[in-house]
Amino acid sequence: MRLVMLSGGSGKRLWPLSNDARSKQFLKVLSDEEGNKVSMVQRVWKQIEETGMAENSIIATSSSQVDMIKAQLGQGVHVVTEPERRDTFPAIALAAVYLYSVQKCGLDEVVGMLPVDPYVENRFFNRVQDLEEVLLSSGADLALMGVKPTYPSAKYGYIIPDSQSHDSYLTVDYFKEKPTEQQAEELIEKNALWNCGVFAFKLGYIIGLLKERGMPIEYSQLLRNYRRLPKNSFDYEVVERAEHIISLPYDGYWKDLGTWNTLTEEMAVQVTGKGIIGKGVENSHIVNELDIPITLLGLDNVVVAASPDGILVTDKDASTKVKEYVEGFNNRPMYEERRWGWYRVLEYTRYAEGNEVLIKRLGINAGKNLSYQMHYKRSEVWTIVKGEGIFVFNDQLSHVRTGDVIHIPLGAKHTLKATTNMEIIEVQTGSELIEEDIYRTSNEWEEIEAICKVRQTARHG
Repeated sequence: MRLVMLSGGSGKRLWPLSNDARSKQFLKVLSDEEGNKVSMVQRVWKQIEETGMAENSIIATSSSQVDMIKAQLGQGVHVVTEPERRDTFPAIALAAVYLYSVQKCGLDEVVGMLPVDPYVENRFFNRVQDLEEVLLSSGADLALMGVKPTYPSAKYGYIIPDSQSHDSYLTVDYFKEKPTEQQAEELIEKNALWNCGVFAFKLGYIIGLLKERGMPIEYSQLLRNYRRLPKNSFDYEVVERAEHIISLPYDGYWKDLGTWNTLTEEMAVQVTGKGIIGKGVENSHIVNELDIPITLLGLDNVVVAASPDGILVTDKDASTKVKEYVEGFNNRPMYEERRWGWYRVLEYTRYAEGNEVLIKRLGINAGKNLSYQMHYKRSEVWTIVKGEGIFVFNDQLSHVRTGDVIHIPLGAKHTLKATTNMEIIEVQTGSELIEEDIYRTSNEWEEIEAICKVRQTARHG
């Protein structure tokens, strides 16, 4: 059985910590057994390793999340990257074609799909593996895993079985999205299950659907034709049209940590970052990524969350509505983790004359490097405030350390490799400070060194 973990979405229900660059699954607000801060995706990946499934697992995601995934899970994790975000059907189709044409999986291979962020016990993943057996024995098109409800929730979708009974699985009659609590009570009486977004199919089922639609089933070709795939959910394109769907019940612990209300229930501490909660305050939390302290007095059942992107103060019961209020925020992300480290925006100004200034603090981990790049719309000034490393400027290498100030004009190729943990203050000045003004020559340090050696030999030749 192969496993595909779906990592997408901007997770704005957990604003201001989550944004387009750092979705909820990457927030380090949970704790592991040793008390270390971990993210949802790190917790789930560790569970997959412990249940022996990591070697046969890949992650399907968008290009904006690749750096974050590899920073948190390691460079060795297999990632299938969407050229653009186009909903769950295109993402799953691309992953299926990758398994078929790149990893050479057979059409009878069972593929399991699940989100990267469920909060579950290890035995949840043992149950995921049971999907393979019931899918093959039942001859179904799709096998879903359903969680036995513990209360009539109006937040989840429901899988409603028909009256036929089987020893190991249920046959699905229909689905119901987010019913009222009264409707949920009636559905539970019909043995309905929560839809946790986990399902399995034979690889040939999806490959066959793509063939019927005249879509490529070779990975590089599908990448080039990705925009031809309908921008729809897998539910709409596949599940609603499948003839035979079964469901496998799971009676263990499962929770979707998609809101501040549910997330804080699983946090080991009340205060993360700089903050104080007054005596007698009950069921309140502070999550603070800023360097200024937060003090919370006399307010029960409250979440205060602060990041460079903004500050949220909300009653926990109202926290489910955050997304509808911040949906229109289109500001640039103020904090990101990258494959080389992290950056935080300190200040951004656009002057009336049209020029812009952006000030960032960058942390570069020892042994890591920035990409070899140039810009045509901005110049930069770097002030090294911590550590030392190797700076490359137009194919020439030099050693730099704390206190050095580096001027990088328009059109100059440049990069930096940290030999110790480094921090730099970067001041960008230009007409348009956008991601599209980054022209990368290489990401790999070995390639960058080779380029410099060739140029050096040419100069001395």
